Amino acid sequence: MRQPPKKFVAHPFPYHHELDLTIEKLTNLGHGIARVDGWVVMIPFGLPGEKVRARIHRNHKNYSEADLMEVLEPSPERVEARCPLFGTCGGCQYQNLGYEAQLVWKQQQVAELLKHMARIEHEVLPVIGSPRQFEYRSKITPHFAQPRNGQIAEIGFLADSSRHRIIDVPRCDIAMPELNEALGGMREDIRAHASRYKRGATVLLRASQGSVLTQSAEIATEVVDDVRFEFQAGDFFQNNPFILPAFVQHVAAEAKASGARFLLDAYCGSGLFALSCAKHFEHVVGIEISESAVVKAKHNAEINGITNAQFTAGSAEHLFAKAIHPAAETAVIVDPPRAGCGDSFLAQLFEFGPRAVVYVSCNPATQMRDLVKFTEAGYELSKVQPFDLFPQTRHLECVVTLVKKSV
Repeated sequence: MRQPPKKFVAHPFPYHHELDLTIEKLTNLGHGIARVDGWVVMIPFGLPGEKVRARIHRNHKNYSEADLMEVLEPSPERVEARCPLFGTCGGCQYQNLGYEAQLVWKQQQVAELLKHMARIEHEVLPVIGSPRQFEYRSKITPHFAQPRNGQIAEIGFLADSSRHRIIDVPRCDIAMPELNEALGGMREDIRAHASRYKRGATVLLRASQGSVLTQSAEIATEVVDDVRFEFQAGDFFQNNPFILPAFVQHVAAEAKASGARFLLDAYCGSGLFALSCAKHFEHVVGIEISESAVVKAKHNAEINGITNAQFTAGSAEHLFAKAIHPAAETAVIVDPPRAGCGDSFLAQLFEFGPRAVVYVSCNPATQMRDLVKFTEAGYELSKVQPFDLFPQTRHLECVVTLVKKSV
């Protein structure tokens, strides 16, 4: 038997101990949960209702981690994964689960986070699925390690449950076809010119109007609901263009439904929400810490002939000092990074006190954490609508609408 790692904790199970277990449900990380006399065992790639054989590889203070060795009794929702690297590459968690079941479990995970983290009992609407379940990503960033003996080995993505090991990925089934076509030639070029690289690197492939951009500073174009956006290929922009129209239309409808005359987009970036929503409001203000993003947002307003939107750079300490409309007649859109809204930002938001807030998040866990503070600040949850921008993976976007009680 293989010797356990030096830091292995031998309680409650020995290293590589095998167990036959029944998966109860999925975590928001996409792992199956089973229990042994109340003790939780996390098993990646196991599906709810399945009986599996699992092998322990780590014991934590209050749960263990195990590898899936064999599916003894498969779930009726189990399907054959399309990608041969599924289970090895860390990019996808759900290719073995039918798509409708993926949506059901993502809805349930949001509901559990809402109940346990935000301490709110509220309906979570069914997840709005992506029109494409594969070949939807418009941007991928494969990487590779430092050359060894003048050779570059794996070019791809991190292995499942690893922070360092790279899996060689000649093709990604969730990437758009043009990206995969370009990926082959890029991989050949990197290996043929390994001497260029003194260390590891990350490469860029961004789909733009039928072409593929590979330089971060190149200008990419995306058209969302008849609004044209231009941005640098290396910058952040939502990576599933097929669901974006429905996504931005929902955000706009929720902000408009509050009865607000004005809109403030507090993390406006290159203007995705502000410009998509502008036709529904008398005036829109986009605020962004990054001055370069503000330049792009202004440019995008100009090329679309949108004259009722203005964009301004604001420091984190004085973000809402740029607000020029009465709070009682203003709706605010927030779309923060995965870490959620910082305390300073929330304090400013609550002091401003807008009529309604539409909170967009790629990390429902931090979103639900922030909802506690919204509730304490006098906001009431109106709607919870998840969107599946990332089929086959554990990730999703969640849009919640919050209305100030005093309005």
